[in-house]
Amino acid sequence: MSPNDDRKIREKLQQKTWNEIKTNDSWAIFKIMSEFVDGYEKLSKIGPCVSIFGSARTKANDPYYKLAEEVAYKLTQSGFGVITGGGPGIMEAGNKGAHRGKGTSVGLNIELPFEQHDNPWVDSDKNLEFDYFFVRKVMFVKYSQGFVVMPGGFGTMDELFEAITLIQTKKIGRFPIVLIGTKFWGGLLDWIKNTLIAEGNINEKDLNLFRIVDTADEAVEHFNKFYAKYQLKPNF
Repeated sequence: MSPNDDRKIREKLQQKTWNEIKTNDSWAIFKIMSEFVDGYEKLSKIGPCVSIFGSARTKANDPYYKLAEEVAYKLTQSGFGVITGGGPGIMEAGNKGAHRGKGTSVGLNIELPFEQHDNPWVDSDKNLEFDYFFVRKVMFVKYSQGFVVMPGGFGTMDELFEAITLIQTKKIGRFPIVLIGTKFWGGLLDWIKNTLIAEGNINEKDLNLFRIVDTADEAVEHFNKFYAKYQLKPNF
């Protein structure tokens, strides 16, 4: 455990005075508000976009990096912009593909002690910085008309299940969610079927909330078919 981790744990169990609460907790509300206001003002103008989630650790020579770039490029050719976490790895690939396709390229960056840094493919006026994960996740969901989920770690799982939960509970519209990589996602899908459904924790119909594919063409085709049902064409 690092000294910083130790400090955070000890602070949570320390009795605070009212002045400390006012200083540390109450005033944090204004920082949170400022992040929401800045996000709303900048992102309300971006037009229809798809959020691409995935690992910050994916290298540029990884097949999934190249696949994420291709998906993003093809999405722009169908009229969508692309939103990512603005950092390296899959996020960089997504912004790079959007930039190559001359589409909107948004980065929702967050301050972290490791891994996270800006990538150079985000539009200069669409690069936002956040301190709070929960504010950032609101922006991902509020301004996306669909989600592409590439292989990733805990953060990617968090973003995936946030989107699925909000759709399942009808808090947002039933936007398409595409997971790319049958080999990567197959084990999770088996667990969902054999444990969550078997235990009665979700319904079998909930499997229809997302689709697993292996190619960029399959992913983009799913988005195009979805919006064709509504006779909609984004940004055209």
